[in-house]
Formats: sequence, structure tokens, C-alpha cells
Amino acid sequence: AQSRRFEEALGSESAYLVGHLQQGLPAISLVSQSGLVTAYGNDVAPDMAFAQQVFSYARPGDLLLGITTSGASVNVLHALRTAKAVGIPSILLMGGRNRQNAALADVAVCVDESETFKVQELHLPIYHALCAAVEEELFGGS
Repeated sequence: AQSRRFEEALGSESAYLVGHLQQGLPAISLVSQSGLVTAYGNDVAPDMAFAQQVFSYARPGDLLLGITTSGASVNVLHALRTAKAVGIPSILLMGGRNRQNAALADVAVCVDESETFKVQELHLPIYHALCAAVEEELFGGS
């Protein structure tokens, strides 16, 4: 259906575009919104910048993925609380300390380590597995 729309709109010029475009997912990295993060941090509350984005951007069908090496990053925890309040499911990746905060997420993956670099290394295969599972579910095998 998508290919046909391109062909109808562009004729022979559509082949190159159709052959090179890939389906994507609407995803926002909350840390990449530097203007919002700095303005909100300066004018309101730095620990609420992620929560504000969840409150503003979250829509039905969305999912929040929170990542905190310590398990106690207040900005991430506020975002999880906000997701819960607005009805957005969440997954939390965290290290071995502060496990009580796991209850803030619908699914918590706690690696059994507390040193920052080790937690981050153990999170890497989890990120990749989550990405692979989402791609498989939404786009099928390739």
C-alpha cells in the first residue's frame, strides 16, 4: 500500500525512495531534548524534566523505558511515577542497589551489580534484546 502511494505521487522517481526507506517507530529520548531539559531545569525543577516530558508527550499505547544505574535517580523515578499516574506502562533497568524502587515500574530488570560501569555493561545485552523483540513483534523477521 505504501509503495503504491509513492508510485502514484512520484511515478518513476518513487522506486529509489521505496527501495531505501525503512519503517520506523516514534520514539523520544528524553535526554535528547536539551532545550526543554535546561529550560525546565532552570525555571521549574531539574529533577522534574523527564516527568514533565512524560506528562506532555505520553499517549495511549506508549511505553516508558527508564534506566538508572543506581536505582535511585530521582529524575527517572519521577518519570516512572508520572507514567503510572497517566496510565503509561513502564520498564525499569536498574542496578543492584535501591531495589525498593523497582515497584515503581510495571516491569523491573535489576542486574546483580552495583558498580556503575558493570551495571552499564550488563544493561547492554538487555537493550539489544528489547530492541530485537520490538522489531520482531512489529516488523517480523528479516
